[in-house]
Amino acid sequence: MKVVAIGGGTGLSSLLRGIKHLVPHTITDLSAIVTVADNGGSSGRLREEMQIPAPGDIRNCIVALAEDEDILAKVFQYRFTEGNGLKGHSFGNLFLSVLTKITGDFLDAVEITSDILKIKGKIIPSTDEMVDIVAEFTDGAVIKGETQITEYGKQLKGKIKNIWMEPSNVKAPEEAVQKIMEADVIILGPGSLFTSIIPNLLVSDIKDAVLKSKAYKIYICNVMTQYGETDQFTASDHIKAIHSAVGKPFIDAAVVNTTVPPDELLRKYMKENAEPVTVDAGNISRMGITVFAEDLLETGDYVRHNPYKLTALIDKILKRIKKRNAA
Repeated sequence: MKVVAIGGGTGLSSLLRGIKHLVPHTITDLSAIVTVADNGGSSGRLREEMQIPAPGDIRNCIVALAEDEDILAKVFQYRFTEGNGLKGHSFGNLFLSVLTKITGDFLDAVEITSDILKIKGKIIPSTDEMVDIVAEFTDGAVIKGETQITEYGKQLKGKIKNIWMEPSNVKAPEEAVQKIMEADVIILGPGSLFTSIIPNLLVSDIKDAVLKSKAYKIYICNVMTQYGETDQFTASDHIKAIHSAVGKPFIDAAVVNTTVPPDELLRKYMKENAEPVTVDAGNISRMGITVFAEDLLETGDYVRHNPYKLTALIDKILKRIKKRNAA
């Protein structure tokens, strides 16, 4: 089956780290379409100083798809803790930035880096142009920039009412559109709703291809709400926000976690104004969306999806789709 995953941040890289093990037996062609709207941290600094698309999420996804996450993958994830001008940067971000300048093409830089790490799939930015996301909040404030949107949201003056991209006419790489149109399955998420998933769908070419594609479309809902973005959002609220961003419903299935984190972790997250996403399965089902609900929780210091539990469920869904298509 041909599978396209769309998103960004740690959520998408975590998914890819698991489902790459389904290649090539269950998944014959795996592609990831990744946002480049990040303007914080190392990515944000390189973006501004070198005038290139943000490399951070791309780097994380390349490393996640590396055939063997060996020493070379660790080198790409290495973050400098000292050095004037180097502190805070990751080696992989610098590598992608230098390659972009040498080749004159961000897409070529991504391709070469992917070849070096021998990845089990294809990484494609949703656009190779400089972009920013802009959000309008319910209090009337209009905030530009991924980091600024999240920080303003934490002030709890209003919730995100509308979101768009500037410039609005950016193009997606032709290969990204082609992969979406040829896909059997498209997976959205997990990841930050307004700053990792939706930004990809704000690129008109990506949005149009997703809506036109005959692929089975799956949304993987976050385990926890995100302070400043999705406070008090239920699972169906996440889906409604995605549908609102593209202007029409299109999701066929939703993957949701059923397990509540241990009390100690729960209290830790509650102090950070995050809480488990309420799985309102009835509301999702009433939207005509199939619900896949299982224990997907990672046990450790953080509350997140376990890549291997998630992969096992995705594997079951893919086999179910394949069986249905063959009938």
